[in-house]
Amino acid sequence: MPAHARADPAADGVTGDLRVTRGLSLPAAELAWRFSRSGGPGGQGVNTTDSRVELRWSPATSRALSEPQRERLVERLAGRLSGGDLVVRAAEHREQRRNRATARERLAALVREGVAPPARTRRPTAPSRRARTRRTDAKTARGRTKALRRRPDGD
Repeated sequence: MPAHARADPAADGVTGDLRVTRGLSLPAAELAWRFSRSGGPGGQGVNTTDSRVELRWSPATSRALSEPQRERLVERLAGRLSGGDLVVRAAEHREQRRNRATARERLAALVREGVAPPARTRRPTAPSRRARTRRTDAKTARGRTKALRRRPDGD
């Protein structure tokens, strides 16, 4: 096998299922790709290469999500959804392969953030008696220091 050939086609990071977390992967069949010409510098191939990537995934119809995950994701990413789909675009690189990898990483990060369980609510606590005493003692000491800087009463 030549040195540049890969044994696993999914090893290039742009094909196959998209792993979001240890227990969640988005099936490759649910990811919709679109390619177009990217703006900006690119040399001779800029007008012929479709290097800009758009990755589209529909959380509403995905079989990978549980119902609580789906509800949480749709609620958190409501402003990012376009027609019910989560759309990610990448055009930073001159190579389509690198833009595909970037788009996959962005989608995974958005989904990971969207399905994460909500943070535990903070339980209010009060400072301990010792902490309150330390605070008032420090204020008293600071006041004494400032009092020593004052001009003595002139007789």
